[in-house]
Amino acid sequence: MQVCGNEIRVQGRFCRIARLDADRYKYIDDPVSVVEGLRNSGKRIDLFTFIQNPTETQRKYDYPMEWDNLAVLPISSFDDWWTKILGFKARNKAKQAQKKGVTIREAAFDDNLVQGIWEIYNETPVRQGRAFPHFGKSFEEVRRLSATYLDSSVFIGAFFEEKLIGFIKLTMDDDRVQAGMMHIVSMIRHRDKAPTNALVAQAVRSCADRGVPNLVYSNFAYGKKEHSSLSDFKERNGFQRVNLPRYYVPLTGIGRAAFRLGLHHKLIDRLPEPLAAKARDLRHSWYKRRFPTLEQDI
Repeated sequence: MQVCGNEIRVQGRFCRIARLDADRYKYIDDPVSVVEGLRNSGKRIDLFTFIQNPTETQRKYDYPMEWDNLAVLPISSFDDWWTKILGFKARNKAKQAQKKGVTIREAAFDDNLVQGIWEIYNETPVRQGRAFPHFGKSFEEVRRLSATYLDSSVFIGAFFEEKLIGFIKLTMDDDRVQAGMMHIVSMIRHRDKAPTNALVAQAVRSCADRGVPNLVYSNFAYGKKEHSSLSDFKERNGFQRVNLPRYYVPLTGIGRAAFRLGLHHKLIDRLPEPLAAKARDLRHSWYKRRFPTLEQDI
């Protein structure tokens, strides 16, 4: 649904939660007008959430809030990142792709790119120890998913023997002060070529060439899980944790109750970290038994 020129997505059954469709990639300039528009939309919306722009880390609004975070890489120039910020080991990884015959370049959005993305998505049903949500999608579903925000997005591809083996979709905010990696996925069978490291390097170059001063790689930490192999990867590539206010605006009694009780978070995020870690271990073990050939990815 459109509210004050913003594309809004509503999810949930018991508690209907609204947020920007491009939450963490686009930001709201006038939340007061958006809240009023949601109240007058005629649709049942219990809670509206939005995150503050990462260039403004101090609380600006009086709405109820919790602290969220993003992984942000400030960019002055590609050379500065390559020589002063990127670690020796990560730099060697980024060079590895070229040595093994991988080429990295910006790519036009066309049927060839969509076909390559579709093949990457359908390589495996499990990634990073959890079910991969895009596995099993049709070609047309992948096209629709990938075609969002084309006017403010750049695709970067990793190609081996002219076949796409990894890609990034960079999506810039309206003020072009940040580019968020909306999708970054590489084929597991080609991980020995380190395409993901090379893709991140090209993302930094693409931002520097366009004068975009911040590259965002989703969250730095997820829920109560402060450290992971993914957060280590981000840190080695120079991304820093930036804490930001995330606001929650109750629009109904259900929304107020859900926020007070913490029901706006997933169950696993409400568990104490030792229990959540145990749940993740059990999930990993279950996937290993169900997909034994994927053990190396878990």
